[in-house]
Amino acid sequence: MAFDLIIRGGTIVDGSGLPGYRADLGVAGDRIAEIGDLSGRSADEDINAEGHIVAPGFIDGHAHYDAQVFWDEIGSNICWHGVTTAVMGNCGFTLAPCAEADKRHVFTNLEMAEEIPPAAMEAGIPWSWETFPEFLDTVDRLPKGLNYASYVGHSAIRTYVMGERAYSDTADADDLAKLAREVEIAMRAGAVGFSTTCSANHRTAEGRPVASRYADWSEVRALVETMAAMGGGIFELSRGIVNAEPEERAAEIERLKALAIETGVPCTFGGAWSNRRYPDAWREQFAMVDEVTAKGGRMLVQATAAWNGSLRSFETFMPYDNAPVWKEFRALPLEDQEKGLRYPETRAKLVEVARNHRRETDPSLNNVLLRDVDWNWIFPLYNTLPPFRSVAEIAAERGTDPIEAMIDMALERHLKLFFLAPTNCEDQDYVLALLRHPNTAVTFGDSGAHIATIVNPVQADLLGNWVRQREAITMEAAVRKITFDIAAFWGLKKRGLLREGWYADVCVFDPKTIAPDMPELVHDLPTGAPRILQKAVGIKQTIVNGQVLMRGIEHTGALPGRLLRGALAAA
Repeated sequence: MAFDLIIRGGTIVDGSGLPGYRADLGVAGDRIAEIGDLSGRSADEDINAEGHIVAPGFIDGHAHYDAQVFWDEIGSNICWHGVTTAVMGNCGFTLAPCAEADKRHVFTNLEMAEEIPPAAMEAGIPWSWETFPEFLDTVDRLPKGLNYASYVGHSAIRTYVMGERAYSDTADADDLAKLAREVEIAMRAGAVGFSTTCSANHRTAEGRPVASRYADWSEVRALVETMAAMGGGIFELSRGIVNAEPEERAAEIERLKALAIETGVPCTFGGAWSNRRYPDAWREQFAMVDEVTAKGGRMLVQATAAWNGSLRSFETFMPYDNAPVWKEFRALPLEDQEKGLRYPETRAKLVEVARNHRRETDPSLNNVLLRDVDWNWIFPLYNTLPPFRSVAEIAAERGTDPIEAMIDMALERHLKLFFLAPTNCEDQDYVLALLRHPNTAVTFGDSGAHIATIVNPVQADLLGNWVRQREAITMEAAVRKITFDIAAFWGLKKRGLLREGWYADVCVFDPKTIAPDMPELVHDLPTGAPRILQKAVGIKQTIVNGQVLMRGIEHTGALPGRLLRGALAAA
């Protein structure tokens, strides 16, 4: 057999969780043709993988590339992290169904809840669809480096069916019939499932809840039952339940258990359940997942591999940006802000306001402004893997006030230093429990969203910190958590394992060096708006459908990605 590509001498960690082994891997066309000793066999291209892991391409099950796929062919940031497939349309936010005249409805979801500027979407998306099948066909035709699958989003179908009433009314019987029909149409076209949100973090630019949050649970259940009747599909839910009181959490758990067990539809949701206010709330959540599994239902928790939080900097957002004095100051060019912070009188005014600051409460503002400032839990990002030192700790060491220390540290990097502020999953024992639970996958990255405040390099965090630094999880178990466990749950056929005859989605990486690189702010959206880029170190090659997409962090020019349609598309 002639090979297009041979990866030689690496350690095959095939995604199954079984022990790795040394072998070569030969690719012909878009498939893995042979795994074994291929010495003496030739190929158009050889990759020397000595000292490297050869793994299935990583899969991102919680992505928001619905808009970005139109202007970013390679799928950054995740293309630099060994990811070969992404599932978009999470949290109920899709660009279809929606007529072009009504696109403000779907833009407003992504504008506030996912922080994608509407001007960038307006400039970067050539609208050519109304229905969800037309949208998928459009994505299918786009040149793209990665594979994409998509849910159909609840907020999108609600505004498509109900118009402005979607932001106020409970769906009546006629509405429900039409909503269910849109779910059916989307599933037949190739949606992998139906997504929604109940999270208070998901608001429109006006500060009101997104459309799906006006739905009652009976509506959500009816739409999930539509998938159940069709015999396929995944239900994805953004829950936002961690900060609720115990009674509310218990009621929500009972609703979700009943839905999963009685409909039989697989359910998935984020696992950011532990925080400083409710450090043990995660235990009841795991109990729910275990009970559902024992009774024959399927649940998969989308785990993180680090803290959940946001990045702040003088280049992007700071928690005082809407406060007196700060608001006017932060409107200045960055160079002028640096000069001002070096001027004692200006700095003193800013520090005084910060010391007396109370978090904002206006829901139309960015979430960064709505959170308390706790210097014990804000960390200058001098390195990308733990351990980290808090601003409070550094301030005590320097003998100064935390706000003064933060300004000093920012000035030392000409205001380009990022500060990490965790809001969930601060307890790393909980994160480790997530990583080890049999019904979790490491996929809660939110890639493509929160583009100026959040980057979650979960794959590099997992492999660099938990596998290499802490030695708390084996390489084989970790790779399975970011490959086969996701592919199997979402029904991504012949992906997620290295097997002969399966698609040649492959990541070759150095286990001794893999880690997130330092984040940086760039202005590369269609209108020049900013976003945070974060690449990875230690990735040697990323191969999609048999073609090398990335050599290290350099794009080869190939665009081998495909639209992956759900199982019901062929039914």
